[in-house]
Amino acid sequence: MTLHRLSRAALTIAAALSATVSLQPQGLDQVRAKYTKQEIYVPMRDGVRLFTSIYTPKDRSVPHAIMLSRTPYSVAPYGSDQYRTSVGPSPLFADEGYVFVYQDVRGRWMSEGKFEDMRPHRARKSGPADIDESTDTYDTIEWLLKHVPNHNGRVGMWGISYPGFYTAAGMIDSHPALKAASPQAPVSDWFAADDWHHNGAFLIAHAFGWFSGNGWPFTQPSPVRPGAPIDFGTNDGYQFYMDLGPLGNANARHFRSEMPFWNLMMEHDTKDAFWQARDINPHLRDVRAAVMTVGGWYDAENLYGALAVYRSTERQNPGTTNLLVMGPWVHGGWARGAGDTLGDVRFDSATAEWYRQHVELPFFNHYLEDKGPMPLPEATVFETGTNQWRQFAEWPPSGAASRALYMHADGRLSFDAPAGDPAPGFDEYTSDPRRPVPLTPGIHRGMEQRYMVDDQRHAARRPDVLVYQTDVLAEDITLAGPLRPRLSVSTTGTDQDFVVKLIDVYPGRYPDASGNLLNPLGHSQQLVRGEVIRGKFRNSLSTPEPFAPGKPTTVAFEISDLLHTFRRGHRIMVQIQSTWFPLIDINPGRFMNIFTATAADFQKTTQRVYHTKSLPSSITVGVLTAR
Repeated sequence: MTLHRLSRAALTIAAALSATVSLQPQGLDQVRAKYTKQEIYVPMRDGVRLFTSIYTPKDRSVPHAIMLSRTPYSVAPYGSDQYRTSVGPSPLFADEGYVFVYQDVRGRWMSEGKFEDMRPHRARKSGPADIDESTDTYDTIEWLLKHVPNHNGRVGMWGISYPGFYTAAGMIDSHPALKAASPQAPVSDWFAADDWHHNGAFLIAHAFGWFSGNGWPFTQPSPVRPGAPIDFGTNDGYQFYMDLGPLGNANARHFRSEMPFWNLMMEHDTKDAFWQARDINPHLRDVRAAVMTVGGWYDAENLYGALAVYRSTERQNPGTTNLLVMGPWVHGGWARGAGDTLGDVRFDSATAEWYRQHVELPFFNHYLEDKGPMPLPEATVFETGTNQWRQFAEWPPSGAASRALYMHADGRLSFDAPAGDPAPGFDEYTSDPRRPVPLTPGIHRGMEQRYMVDDQRHAARRPDVLVYQTDVLAEDITLAGPLRPRLSVSTTGTDQDFVVKLIDVYPGRYPDASGNLLNPLGHSQQLVRGEVIRGKFRNSLSTPEPFAPGKPTTVAFEISDLLHTFRRGHRIMVQIQSTWFPLIDINPGRFMNIFTATAADFQKTTQRVYHTKSLPSSITVGVLTAR
């Protein structure tokens, strides 16, 4: 295994790069001075035209590559004399002389055609009417090569979040000129663990908030957003969603059944053919461009998407250059700001600035402009806890040994398996749908990005949350790769959610940013990773099964990867609960389509988590021992 550490004092891959890269921010005047803008309708193979803004450098002494971004979020500002305040993935790119192209995807904003959320990929195409995002990307590149002057014949793509999906879809059956693509926090599977669902559970606050602003349909090309954002009337998201009640009230009170994709979500409560068609991962084939997938360890929206797209591309395209970059960032945090803190957690360096200068720009420059060597290994990942960049020849790293952390009586957590079956052999809690466990300790509108590192003491003190923790660690322990809970549980209902949280417990005297030892960080329970599974999907996302009330059964699932070191003097904690509100909608405790539930369907349920030799509960982790 190839392994390197990057020190905090010298965060660099190629020292020579830092002397040649401008760190000056862009601005409207700078973009106007360097670029000429034009707006074009680019025809697709079926005759639909897509609105496209093209920024060409005024200096044409040397041909340059084309950088393409396709988006459902608008290429505004509209008007040939109206310029963006920045172009490219970061301000560093404008000085390189690239041609920058922005395109409204089919059926959004100024583009013609019919929009379809997560448009399914067509593996077989029989004629020009068989279009998807891969063909629209191919046709766009083909047009650009023929009509944009002074290019070098190479194209790169990038996009964050939904535009990351369009980048991933555009890599499929790559156009020969597409030489580099960077799907960043890409949406990939909206039922597995991206955005709206996690293991079948519905992320109500995120879905409602996003669709209330972005889900209204365009009836014709327009530079004006249709509909109007919902007025919550409060900043207390917990109370707003409690007052909303069953999910059916969203249409009755707010959406008026005018939100097409919301209605479709309500009709498809399992991973049926509708959702399966919108899973891009099986289709990531014939990718011939060099790929660099980027994600954030604290991306509340699309942590899963980055890891899934990387793995699918790796598995289905042997021989293709396929890189992974994961940093300590929220959704899109690598593209803005310094990336040195999140909430109360410090990362001790400007991680986002370092990425933009020493990773992103060199990647595109190498493959599109033949500038400099390619200094990146397959995986460049930030190790939280120790706050350092590490590089691996593969991800997860081959040096990670699989070990299981077991729950025991009296709230103990250890790598030792239960030795016997003492009575009672379980812990239990009662979940009340009228008093769900809050996502965060404060008042927030919904899914706050910082929740992924928030202190969990507010939850640990509740009777409906089980807590297990190790002894104080005598030495550092580094976990790498995915987490795999395997719980022996029972419930008095016929369905229930199970939330598993992995937590870093700080020592009582822990220095804050000023070095003070006595501060709220002492004994803090920092969330490292947390995930939910809707119990009825424990064996299949497409074929749900009820629980037999009171009967022990196994609930096993996977939690997205991490690279985190629990330091000497800390503890490892696991919390288990059944509500996490308003991140996750409330399970009524009945086996049913929850989207059709009424207030009368919700009931209290009691859950047991077993921890005996015959009914163990554990989390399998990858322990990284190679240094």
